[in-house]
Amino acid sequence: MTSADRKTAILDAALALADERGLTAVTMRALAQRLGVTPMALYPHVGDKDGLLDGLVDRLLAELLPAAATEGPPAERLKALGRASRALAQRHPSAYALLLARPSVTPDAVRVVDALYGALSELGVPDAEVPRVERLISTFVLGYATSEVNGRFAAGRVNPRAQRAQFGPDEVPAHRALAEVLDRVPDWDAEFEADLDDLFVLLQARWGGQRPRS
Repeated sequence: MTSADRKTAILDAALALADERGLTAVTMRALAQRLGVTPMALYPHVGDKDGLLDGLVDRLLAELLPAAATEGPPAERLKALGRASRALAQRHPSAYALLLARPSVTPDAVRVVDALYGALSELGVPDAEVPRVERLISTFVLGYATSEVNGRFAAGRVNPRAQRAQFGPDEVPAHRALAEVLDRVPDWDAEFEADLDDLFVLLQARWGGQRPRS
């Protein structure tokens, strides 16, 4: 087994450990035990704990490379990456939090961001605005996906009736006026798609599909 193959096996085992027991369970000792080696045997391949976590970021983002290679209009390519990122969160809910917690500077991260930059440029976003708009879109997708699998959108977290019950009849008038709408069970798939559509309507309205250079 080559060194690259060994590193891949270590990162796959670390991701499986995070999927089964949560990210906090991913320690050098636990990982070594899972692989049947000593902790010191891991260091030549992934470095220290920070190196392992950076490797996990790269391992996760490698799953987005097929979506990054999608062909078609730029808005559809960006949407494909958004959908793939959300699906990634659903497959690996614990490890996915690393994408919000650590800088994406690993090789596959750079490849994914390059695809985003290219699509935004083709969409007409000026060069000076491309990094900012990439961060806006990425933050939305990462935040939505994280909220859905681990946070405030997770099953059992949304209970508008219980929220209203804490207040008197006149204390939260907007909540009460919207009660019928708020009490509907959200369709997270439809909401995510509508949010993506709205984002790109705004981008198209702002830059009109033109390609200014500055």
